[in-house]
Amino acid sequence: MSALTKLYRGETRIDFIGSRRRWYIASGVFIVICVLSFVVRGFNYGVEFKGGVTFQVEPKGHSLSANEVGKAFDAAGVSPAEAPQVAGSGSSQTIIVNTKTLPAAEIKTVQTKVADRLGIKASQIPYDSISSRWGHDTTISALQGLVIFLIAVSIYISLRFQWRMAVGAMVALLHDLLIAAGVYSLVGFELTPSTIVGLLTILGFSLYDTVVVYDKVGENSKDILAGSRTTYSEAANLAVNQTLMRSINTSLIALLPVAGLLFVGAGLLGVGTIKDLALILFVGIASGAYSSLFLATPIVVELTERDPAYKALTKRVVAKRSSEAKRAADAELAGASAGASAAAARRAGGPAPAPKVGARPNRPKKT
Repeated sequence: MSALTKLYRGETRIDFIGSRRRWYIASGVFIVICVLSFVVRGFNYGVEFKGGVTFQVEPKGHSLSANEVGKAFDAAGVSPAEAPQVAGSGSSQTIIVNTKTLPAAEIKTVQTKVADRLGIKASQIPYDSISSRWGHDTTISALQGLVIFLIAVSIYISLRFQWRMAVGAMVALLHDLLIAAGVYSLVGFELTPSTIVGLLTILGFSLYDTVVVYDKVGENSKDILAGSRTTYSEAANLAVNQTLMRSINTSLIALLPVAGLLFVGAGLLGVGTIKDLALILFVGIASGAYSSLFLATPIVVELTERDPAYKALTKRVVAKRSSEAKRAADAELAGASAGASAAAARRAGGPAPAPKVGARPNRPKKT
């Protein structure tokens, strides 16, 4: 309970900065695994990126499962590109099936055959033919938006705080992007426009958490070069500990509804249309909370303490503490020696200790 109380009050003393090497190694291992997954596994691109046809089967009173719809397309000679996904429920339920690119005449044939096999009307199976060009254009627009966003954020943080903090924030953001995309590649979920939207969304969350920590670092290190009481790394480590509970709370509040979408909606209820967005948000938010605490601030400390002014500050703090420790040790040694001498005198029956300097001597009274 004491540890939880300290965490709640921001009084923990976890050495985030002193242990930064291990966080760098852990993040490096994760990034290597993600990059290898990019090369070996790649991504499972959706129909919006590789092109194809999207059929939307509307049961409208008929009891149809995704498995039955998939078998109907197999019988029609066109196998779904991935497992059919269920969207909505009740009378508004729709089963989505993506296939490869088909000629217009073949689309009509497939539509008729599937409708006959499922016992519904052909009009209950509308479709959209999507070109791979659409996904390409969407990706280019997303990348352009990402570059503009990173430039704007770098300028803001540099003006609001300092350029070293901008570097730390950018490294943390790129770390979150790589981790989120790597997990997506490892799991093999379909890459859709929702994934791109989720990927851009997590940048805002990661940046918010980082700026909160930076603000506390700036508060703790204000006018720090004018004294010799604490080093920059100690002020930064204190800031991370003070904002630790806030970071945990905001991360949990954001993760709980996303976890509900991912594990309950997509996992238990089988609503496959939300799993692509839910996974990227879940991984991105968790990674953003980690990078704000374990990467962004340690990188700032790494860059700041290379400055000659901050190196001199560290030397002053170390020298002052060494001097204070030496004085304390000398005083303790002197006290121990005096105590030992007094004890020896008492055992030997010797004279009482000499009066203290400045004490008044006993003089005979005048008669």
